[in-house]
Amino acid sequence: MSEVIKKMLSRRSVREYKSEMVPKDIIERILEAGTFAATGMGKQSPIMLVITKKEVRDRLSEMVRKAKGKEEGVDPFYGAPVAIVVLADKNISTHVYDGSLVMGNLMLAAHELGLGSCWIHQAKEVFQTEEGKKFLEKFGIKGDYEGIGTCVLGYATGDISQAKPRKESYIYYAE
Repeated sequence: MSEVIKKMLSRRSVREYKSEMVPKDIIERILEAGTFAATGMGKQSPIMLVITKKEVRDRLSEMVRKAKGKEEGVDPFYGAPVAIVVLADKNISTHVYDGSLVMGNLMLAAHELGLGSCWIHQAKEVFQTEEGKKFLEKFGIKGDYEGIGTCVLGYATGDISQAKPRKESYIYYAE
């Protein structure tokens, strides 16, 4: 079995992180993998906002917490020091799929480089609000973007869980 497929089969979402910051060169390698995700007709509708500054990360975490309806004090980013927001241009018909493939590449690249990651939902809800739009504008992002997800990453605390057994009805053949 190839190493790529082994990584695909062994990647799991991590929900507890060390506070240790990921080196910039590793983050950049992960981001590069994101930029090579397949996109519909090669239109490259997604963009990524990389957040490593704790105050900014905490502000976004709080916006996500509220969107999820979680109680005060809950960190929906599980303590991860890095958050990569994936957004995609709503004017491109494949934007949700394109952004989802970017998320997948980010998580697989993180796993390959020894990091944990997790797809955090609510980016759509957060960035369709006025507060979310102002948050993006602060970093120079303007346009008709939809939040696809936030990929949090960092060094996992503890062991990575094993995969649950795959359901029997996952695959059908048209023979």
